[in-house]
Amino acid sequence: MTQTKNLEVWLRGPLPDMPSLLQPVAHALLQAREEVENFMQDFPAELLWERPAGVASVGYHLQHLVGVLERLFTYARGEALTEEQLAFLYAEGKPAGENARAEALVQQFHEQVDKALEQLRQTDENTLTETRRVGRAQVESTVMGLLFHAAEHSMRHVGQLLVTARVLRDRTNE
Repeated sequence: MTQTKNLEVWLRGPLPDMPSLLQPVAHALLQAREEVENFMQDFPAELLWERPAGVASVGYHLQHLVGVLERLFTYARGEALTEEQLAFLYAEGKPAGENARAEALVQQFHEQVDKALEQLRQTDENTLTETRRVGRAQVESTVMGLLFHAAEHSMRHVGQLLVTARVLRDRTNE
């Protein structure tokens, strides 16, 4: 029998109290969180804001993961972004105070995934095709479109974070 813990999240079975149609979104967010938490253990603090070859820093990706989840889930609820959310968006990529530390950024992402999972649990599947407006241009999407994009966009940034972190670690080990 295969150890469940060694399997990717989506292969571990349905999540309790999660609407069936939202299981893939929840699985992707949990997978992203696990990968970030595992890979960021003992990440050297001095590398967090480095930009090898001009790519986004590991710190940026951690901030963006938090912000993009919050923003997309806000739109999925049919709400506009707050001034605080916009300020967070404009500050992404800039180290500031406690938020400049990898441990704090990883913890913020962990907590944002928890909030997202709670919202998914509360989402009525009958609302998934409802129209939602995104951004200042009020571009049309749907609840499902926003939730799916939150999952795939998060995984895209996790992949970029992992590659950048690996390059930085390997460069310091030469």
